[in-house]
Amino acid sequence: QVQLVESGGGVVQAGGSLRLSCAASGHSFRVFAMGWFRQAPGNEREWVAAVTWDNGVPYYRDSVKGRFTISRDNAKNTVFLQMNNLRPQDTAVYYCAAKKSVGLIAIRSHYDDWGQGTQVTVSS
Repeated sequence: QVQLVESGGGVVQAGGSLRLSCAASGHSFRVFAMGWFRQAPGNEREWVAAVTWDNGVPYYRDSVKGRFTISRDNAKNTVFLQMNNLRPQDTAVYYCAAKKSVGLIAIRSHYDDWGQGTQVTVSS
């Protein structure tokens, strides 16, 4: 099992930036991809972005393209989410997740391990 710990959330004004980090640990850490999801009050948890672990290919939901950047540091088993030009509708708890199987990178149920989440609040 992989343990995931997120950090970097906070309160920011619209147009501001935040950088989330997710540190992974566990015996023989091997994943296909790492992803970020978010959940706003009353909403389903939705996929935001993902990156394949071996070759670093990023994927984004349409609403964050051009504003968010996902990256990873393989040596430190850490994945990042740089969020720029934040909007009030980005307000949510952000979760890091690890996916061992290949493919279906945007499907929540295909992720195996989850962090505890970090709150991001964007004020207008």
